Amino acid sequence: MGLLGPAFVAAIAYVDPGNVAANITAGAKYGYLLVWVLVVANVMAVMIQYQSAKLGVVTGRTLPETIGGRLGRRARIAYWMQAEAVAGATDIAEVIGGAVALHLLFGLPLPLGGAIVGVVSMVLLTAANRRFQRRFEAIIVVLLAVIVVGFIAGLLVEPPAAGDVLGGLVPRLQGTETVLLAASMLGATVMPHAIYLHSSLVVDRHGRSIGEGRITSLLKATRVDVVIALVVAGTVNIALLVLAATSLSGREGTDTIEGAHSAVRDALGPVVAVIFAVGLLASGIASTSVGAYAGGAIMSGLIRRRIPMLVRRSITLVPAIIVLAAGVDPTMALVISQVVLSFGIPFALIPLRRYTSDSALMGAFVDRAPLRWGSFASVVVIVVLNVALLFLLATGAG
Repeated sequence: MGLLGPAFVAAIAYVDPGNVAANITAGAKYGYLLVWVLVVANVMAVMIQYQSAKLGVVTGRTLPETIGGRLGRRARIAYWMQAEAVAGATDIAEVIGGAVALHLLFGLPLPLGGAIVGVVSMVLLTAANRRFQRRFEAIIVVLLAVIVVGFIAGLLVEPPAAGDVLGGLVPRLQGTETVLLAASMLGATVMPHAIYLHSSLVVDRHGRSIGEGRITSLLKATRVDVVIALVVAGTVNIALLVLAATSLSGREGTDTIEGAHSAVRDALGPVVAVIFAVGLLASGIASTSVGAYAGGAIMSGLIRRRIPMLVRRSITLVPAIIVLAAGVDPTMALVISQVVLSFGIPFALIPLRRYTSDSALMGAFVDRAPLRWGSFASVVVIVVLNVALLFLLATGAG
């Protein structure tokens, strides 16, 4: 059990405010129809996050370092710029989610809420270094537990019918809007920063010079770590969709986080609504801290530069505060951030699969055929769906 932890940090990307908005919208509008999408997404996530961790364990190098070591200087800078744009878009979404939660709980103005989320994340990031890696993981696990309680509590008040949930496992769609929604749920589930980050987390935790026997034991522990963490994250996402399908179906305004919170309060009472908002706050704080950690790993690996984590946090907080102060609709800002993320997914996924399938790099630990083909299918599906999502958003379909 002492080897577990890195996957729980990476799993925070799968329960961020963007996921909350998408899953509640899907459940409120279409009931249990898209449960199968979340199941498929979670299976893909398990494979991809395991490959990222495996690369770090076997090579002792992070994914950004491996990519940067194979590129020239100009190419490395260009690659870093797109990766930083992805990390920045992620950070904006997470800060907005936390600010919305503070607004729901205490009525705070969104810019002030965003600043508070940023300060709290700075405090958390003081634990995010090699000396205190386990402490940081422990804090994130506690926040993940709060998220789980916050987003599942409503199901205890109004449990769903098991038959309806099982019926949602049958793959099917109903019209253009469900295609768009399924594409956004599946295609944006695997976040680029989580892929870059996981390899860094295991290197920071386990070190860089590891013997073959130690690698074998670490990979066994990593598989357990990834499966448990992502089953927890997947359960939370499915619970959000099921909660919306059970209690919010047909209600107006559930296409925004604020509207969903109001609908939860009306349907399940103020106590559940407060617990939901606390879960959203934990989601925003945890995910923005993890996002800043990922940004540091990306910079260090690709351009071999480091800046203090708190300085990075201060710099990356500015765009989110500007967006909130400008009065941009928070839910729309979340949607736009997901579009930016879509551009970055192939840049992380394709090299990862290539490296873990390279026997010269991975040696005896190269991916076997089932994982190679499974991850290849995941890459194709996610990239195609993200292209489709961008096309549908650009043309105004749905």
